[in-house]
Amino acid sequence: MVRRGLLLESGPQRRLALGGFVNQLGTAAFLATAPLYALRVVGLPIGQVGLGLGVAGVVGLLAGPPVGHLADRRGPRGVFLVTLLIQAVSVLSLLFAHSFVAFMVSMAVTDLAGASGGAARGPMIRRFGGDEVPKFRSYLRSTAFLASTFGALAAGVVIQLDSGSAYRALIVVNALTFIGCAAVMLGVPKLEPLPASTGSNRWLALRDKPYMAFVLLDGILWIQGEVVTYALPLWVVLHTDAPRWFTGIALAVNTVMVVVLQIRTSRGIKGGQVAGRATRRAGLAFLVGMAVIATASGLPGWAAAAVMTVGVAIHTVGSLWHAAGSMELRFRLAPAHAQGQYSGVFGLGMGLCYTVAPGLLGLLCLSWGVPGWLVMGSVFVAAGLAMPFVVRWAGQSRELGA
Repeated sequence: MVRRGLLLESGPQRRLALGGFVNQLGTAAFLATAPLYALRVVGLPIGQVGLGLGVAGVVGLLAGPPVGHLADRRGPRGVFLVTLLIQAVSVLSLLFAHSFVAFMVSMAVTDLAGASGGAARGPMIRRFGGDEVPKFRSYLRSTAFLASTFGALAAGVVIQLDSGSAYRALIVVNALTFIGCAAVMLGVPKLEPLPASTGSNRWLALRDKPYMAFVLLDGILWIQGEVVTYALPLWVVLHTDAPRWFTGIALAVNTVMVVVLQIRTSRGIKGGQVAGRATRRAGLAFLVGMAVIATASGLPGWAAAAVMTVGVAIHTVGSLWHAAGSMELRFRLAPAHAQGQYSGVFGLGMGLCYTVAPGLLGLLCLSWGVPGWLVMGSVFVAAGLAMPFVVRWAGQSRELGA
């Protein structure tokens, strides 16, 4: 299985992948059921549920850069382990949340620790990935997709049971996955902080204009992840005659393609210029895929399903190129001694994109219809076309490789 690429060689890379799988398994299941837990068990009205989750998300976004800087200066493994333990405790505290404030605080601490953990994990991925960071990161993305799929299935069972005991049991299991991830990560060697350059500080990444431009463009492109999981299911139900079960087929096509093809796609994407060109191709693929999906409106059910399957496949090819290019640039543009801080800023961009995505896709793709799909695809094209120029700008102040 190692020879076929299904498993990594024994060592830090395998432990990072296994720990990430366990962590994502519980997180995916929990996030899918958290709103229902607040509604059914805590007894909050839907408005307070949305507000509590929104505030928690904003708090989480703010934690990444400073905690990433701490990981750079104190060592990433220890900081990451602390964030896992905090998440375990904060998730369990939801069992004792009986008010809006208690629910919001528990979720805010959980999101804060989660974002902090992502920033602390970044330096480990970069340093243990060695010369094969894009390939290693692609493997991590594939395993995360698998974990999310299994987590969603588990959440589906809990939602079907729809009982307080089931929701509480899932919370306990999620807490255990944080502890399990920490146990796996204890076997990862400790990394000593790298010497910082003169003038380096905790705001270095935020002052790096080329990197901030990359984060902005890349954040726009990461909205593509919500096209298949958010916009497409609603498009199928509200604007096409395709059977509703097709949404499951679309998600399956997307998941299988990512799991099977992500590592292969990343093999030739090494160096800043190559990654920039891959991102440019991704933007064009998103436009084509979204245009194909949009044409399903007005077609007979079977034809609409067939056309959207093709559109989802094209869109997923774009997501493969984008993910490979994004991960290469994320680490390539960041100085070695500040990978944690830069990972925190990168996470800030991704978090903002996921905050904006539902409203933006809802307005363009669902309210505007076919023209909106084309407008959103054009936004992806513009971001992709701009990326190589940003990479060349960044190359004026750092080494980018090929």
